[in-house]
Amino acid sequence: MRSPEKRQAILRAAVREIAETGLGASTARIARGAGLAEGTMFRYFSSKDDLLNELYIELKTDAYRRICADFPKDSGLRERARHIWTAHLRWALEKPDERKVSVLLHLSNVVSAATRERIGTERKMVGQTMEELGKCGAFKDLPQGFASSAMAAMQEAVMEMASKKPRQKVMLVELAFDAFWRMVK
Repeated sequence: MRSPEKRQAILRAAVREIAETGLGASTARIARGAGLAEGTMFRYFSSKDDLLNELYIELKTDAYRRICADFPKDSGLRERARHIWTAHLRWALEKPDERKVSVLLHLSNVVSAATRERIGTERKMVGQTMEELGKCGAFKDLPQGFASSAMAAMQEAVMEMASKKPRQKVMLVELAFDAFWRMVK
């Protein structure tokens, strides 16, 4: 019988190790960080790739659940975009290690297409809103997905500035969204 607590301990240890050392983090260190023998870890995840794919799902699901909570689905595009903006930034600023690992995994080819598809349901409202944004303003003549990439880049800038000027974090989140929205109009 597998313990859900041990599985979560492995995933938490993987976040800590990967945030510190990158995707090359050893399974031995991950297992040790979870308080387990390496062999025990492989009862929960058949391989390191399996662990990384499951970790990707855990992190993305956590972020999308946060974003989709109280999602203003019947509101206008600006309100939906602002909700995505602030909810994602709140998650990322509260969980910097998880965000870092999520980005590393997102960019990695170790995460399979099947794994990426598994989070599609969680991402549905976000995806629809981002698709709409991509048809507006400065984004309308750019490739599909450009609006999402632009939002992510601007959110990254907010996180960097917020780490340097923590007292201005709330103001940065608001003013940067206004700058993003000017590109949409």
